[in-house]
Amino acid sequence: MLDIKELRNQPEEVKNKILSKDPEANVDIVIELDTKVRELKTEVEQLKSQRNDFSKKIGEKKRAGEDACELMEQVSGISEKVHAMDAQIGPLEEQFTYELSKLPNLPMDDVKVSPDPLDNVVVKDWGKKPQFDFDYKHHLELNEKLKLFDFERGAKISGTGWPVYSNMGARLEWALINYMIEVHINNGFTQWMPPALVREDALYGSGQLPKFENQQFKISDDDYQLWLIPTAEVPLNGLHMNEILSEDELPMRYVAYTPCFRREAGAAGKQERGLIRMHQFNKVEMFCFTKPEDSEAMFDAMVQSAESILEGLGLHYRTMLLVTGDMSFPSTKTIDIEVFLPGQDKEGKKAYYEVSSISNCTDFQARRSNIRFRRGQGKPEFVHTLNGSGLATSRLMVGLLENNQNPDGSVNIPTVLSKYLGGISKLEPTV
Repeated sequence: MLDIKELRNQPEEVKNKILSKDPEANVDIVIELDTKVRELKTEVEQLKSQRNDFSKKIGEKKRAGEDACELMEQVSGISEKVHAMDAQIGPLEEQFTYELSKLPNLPMDDVKVSPDPLDNVVVKDWGKKPQFDFDYKHHLELNEKLKLFDFERGAKISGTGWPVYSNMGARLEWALINYMIEVHINNGFTQWMPPALVREDALYGSGQLPKFENQQFKISDDDYQLWLIPTAEVPLNGLHMNEILSEDELPMRYVAYTPCFRREAGAAGKQERGLIRMHQFNKVEMFCFTKPEDSEAMFDAMVQSAESILEGLGLHYRTMLLVTGDMSFPSTKTIDIEVFLPGQDKEGKKAYYEVSSISNCTDFQARRSNIRFRRGQGKPEFVHTLNGSGLATSRLMVGLLENNQNPDGSVNIPTVLSKYLGGISKLEPTV
């Protein structure tokens, strides 16, 4: 949630920043509602002050034995007017909060203003693209003989976009998750295992609702009103809703593995084949709570932790600073880490795909979730929150298979994963 004071103090500057992220955002209605509510409240306070003055005069007249009927009628009229105006203010405040909740966080000044993801800025390029001297394969072609995942059986039980992993596919997926968790723990993160179903206020607090309701899966019956999480960011942020933390507790570095569920409604490229885009995928998520002055340093540390995983796997990647129009709703600055996927390049599609997105959300989520901290005996302040994929496994699986393939259809397994697979160093075709 934005601090409305910023919009009041610098309406044009803030409006331009909002529109650079979301050109369809209705900033004017927020300003209009805020003005109307404040004017009504000011008028109500003036009327209440006037009523108090009249009440005092009524008391004086009664003590003096004088007739106070006229003043009493005036007080009664003022009370009726105050009651009517209070009845107006309540719904207006609800509408104001709702409209304000749909405005995205403001981008930092060093973020490039553009609506086009093609303008994202490369800030780092690590490793080299693989060079193949044979007719290399897409991961679905490799899977024909490796038998790592099964889309047909997944569709049979759940529909399209719900893959089933089997045998070495399941084991490799689990090895990736274990490796990533271990790296983050070694980098100072504490592991959590949150629920995959959350209440509506947890989704609201993280910024998923109300704006992205059509992208979520919901369970609704007589007993439960819960939502499937699109990312562990949601429950991790919700752990400290409505809490006041002590300064000594910060920073908090959390990491969690969860399955993630997304409708991908209207998502670009949603028809891409294989593991590129799915309704359910696995992800290891980093989430941090910091003091405001520490969030930029934590942002850099989270990027480095995610990068170290890819470097350990030996995968060529590039790190991108996103432009305003490509950033997430609650983010003020976002770095995407993209892995090169040879199979996509072969099919004439974009060759680099996001496997991690790391965002500094400043106090945006904290305001929505009411998460604060106190310095000594001072007044509570909102914490800053940061989130980042560390990493999402499905595209990472594609990267491992396609970048490490051999002419016979086998795939070399990075050394860092072998220990989680009983020493296995290569996936061999089964047919």
